[in-house]
Amino acid sequence: MAEVVQQRIEERIPELEQLERVGLFTKKEVKSIIKRATALEYKLHRLIVNKEDFIAYIQYEINVLELIKKRRTHIHYNFKKEEIEFPIISRINSIFKRATNKWKNDVQLWLSHVAFCKKWATKAQTSKVLSSMLAIHPDKPALWIMAAKSELEDRDSSESARHLFLRALRFHPNSKKVYQEYFRMELLHCEKQRKQKEDLEKAKMDLGEYEFSAEILNGKLAEVVYKDATGKIKEAEFVITLLNIAAIFDFTKELQDAILQDLQSNYTGDCVTWDFMAKRELEAPGAGEELQSAKGRASDINRREERCCQVYEEGVKGLNTEPMWTCYVSFCLERQKRKTNVQELKEKRQERLMDVLQRAHSCQVLKENYYKNWLQILLSTGDDDGAAGVAMAAAQRFSQSVQMWSLSLQTLMQLGRENVGHLFQEALTKVNPKESLPLWQLRVQWSVDHQDAEQTQAVFKLGLMSAVPAVAMEMKDRFLDWSYSTGGYKKARKTFTSLQEIRPLPKTFFTRMIEMEKEQEMPKMNNLRDYYERALQEFGTSDDDLWLQYLQEELGPLGQPQNCGKIHWRAMKFLEGESVERFISKYTLLQTGHL
Repeated sequence: MAEVVQQRIEERIPELEQLERVGLFTKKEVKSIIKRATALEYKLHRLIVNKEDFIAYIQYEINVLELIKKRRTHIHYNFKKEEIEFPIISRINSIFKRATNKWKNDVQLWLSHVAFCKKWATKAQTSKVLSSMLAIHPDKPALWIMAAKSELEDRDSSESARHLFLRALRFHPNSKKVYQEYFRMELLHCEKQRKQKEDLEKAKMDLGEYEFSAEILNGKLAEVVYKDATGKIKEAEFVITLLNIAAIFDFTKELQDAILQDLQSNYTGDCVTWDFMAKRELEAPGAGEELQSAKGRASDINRREERCCQVYEEGVKGLNTEPMWTCYVSFCLERQKRKTNVQELKEKRQERLMDVLQRAHSCQVLKENYYKNWLQILLSTGDDDGAAGVAMAAAQRFSQSVQMWSLSLQTLMQLGRENVGHLFQEALTKVNPKESLPLWQLRVQWSVDHQDAEQTQAVFKLGLMSAVPAVAMEMKDRFLDWSYSTGGYKKARKTFTSLQEIRPLPKTFFTRMIEMEKEQEMPKMNNLRDYYERALQEFGTSDDDLWLQYLQEELGPLGQPQNCGKIHWRAMKFLEGESVERFISKYTLLQTGHL
């Protein structure tokens, strides 16, 4: 091992001598480089090598390169690069190669090598590394695309890029991304050829030695790629992405028309097609003379939106599905949310949206989340009966949805409808009990606001009997608060006493009772101790904060500080795991007056 390391170090001597001779590094710095390089080389020749050792060596060599570059700039010396930088770059490539041979599956390592080559090495070396990487990782489309882009952009070789895309399609015949980038590449190649021809014609040069195929100049290669892609991937969304790529180039009008024709002929069964075709109407040219005034612009926008709606109408006639109506509603909602100072346009947009929402609801295809928008508009316009009707209908249609019941019941509560109590019962029988907490919270709120004390207490008791722990605990908290607000401390204490043995119990049930005791004119320490002791029976093994609060209470004006030692001993005995360490830290802060 020592002989190999020594040989590697000796190979560096010519470049190091040059560095010292031309004044880029001092003798001391050269010795330091030899020492560091020797240590790094030894690490690479151990029996068990780590990837991190290779990375550290590579990074060190790159740092040396960067330093040489800065020093050259500083002293304005740009000679002998073949004798100084090239050996270092070659060595880094060699280390990268050894690393990637050992850890072939590490894509990040390959990408790091590619990035290094692009910055420091030759373009040919970059191509070699990319080829080696693709031989190991042919299953990753993104790497094929990256390699093809490198050939096109760095080496200016559309032929090599095309060859890579064709190889990629053998491994990934149904990859949308590969087809999209291949299509883009052919259009870029076409654009480049057209520009070259244009430049030559401007210079009035003889085009005899240059061959410019009319088919390539007209984008026929891109058209071939498009036909191949759509023959394998028959999705409207994919076709639209290709159309959008083609639209970037100003010479593709014929190709765009052909793609549009294909879209309208073969993909009308997909709502994405109708959505795309409808929104294209917004970009149609308008009447120039009308656009001078705000009213004229609003009128033009309204006409465009009407044309969009006509396309959507045609779509929903042939495709009466939820996704199709969703596209239509989404478009109308987006337009309605746009700000405008022209009242007529604002009213027209709202009228159009309300009509589409009603029709989608009648067809039983309106998505759940759009009912909220609908109800907001109805309430804002003062149509209380309409809002109540929609709320009831939405709840019936999505009878198992907690969100829908919550929205409907909130609306009916806001409108002051009398049948809300009956609807709460119906909702709780239809939704999943594990998700019913928001409905119980609403029911309690409504009962407190609209029913007498006896009826409200009955609702609380019903909630307390729930088999869902979250519901039962929430009801205990709310019942205690309600008792305190309606009957004062005595009623709250009575409620606490009746519920304190019925599990599950939330911590807030106890802390709220402690707060109520403290709010009294003459709080009793014995009562506070009872509440803390009962809380610690439930949470004493894990809640270090509860023990600290108990200690602080005894240290306070009502407590007896001599009890703190016993409480501390019990805390250390009962607490488990990490909570013991937290308790010790916080208790120390408490004793020193920092808590």
